Amino acid sequence: MDLVTASARIHIAAAVIVNRDGRILLVRKRDTPFFMQPGGKLRDGETAPEALARELDEELGCTLLAAEFLGTFSAPAANEPFHVVEAALFHAKIAGNIKPAAEIEEIAWIEPWANTDLPLAPLTRDLVLPLVLSLGSQALTRTDGKQT
Repeated sequence: MDLVTASARIHIAAAVIVNRDGRILLVRKRDTPFFMQPGGKLRDGETAPEALARELDEELGCTLLAAEFLGTFSAPAANEPFHVVEAALFHAKIAGNIKPAAEIEEIAWIEPWANTDLPLAPLTRDLVLPLVLSLGSQALTRTDGKQT
């Protein structure tokens, strides 16, 4: 059986959030080793932007102001063996002070152009970071100054 069947796909909405310094926000869920984009699974009947707004509020305590669609990307799921995530990826502009909540244990701001020792989810490592580098993280920076 092919490991990438429809039943093995997890549909998520994920955010690229960039601060003024060009660093991107990653999160790590409780009891998991991998850092990844903020976001989460879509609920039945929910659009990707709706899911992203809900997840950012629940997990980071911030409000989604705008979401620019960057594309749909697939990669092996970091925390669910034999599954593939299919991510609707957005450049997200947010408001509020970011703080871990719900199942988020830790946040990290990383420089996409630098090597990191953090364990990264395949989607982040193989697709999101190269995309951010190709677009130029400074082109994606947020201007309201609330992020560090």
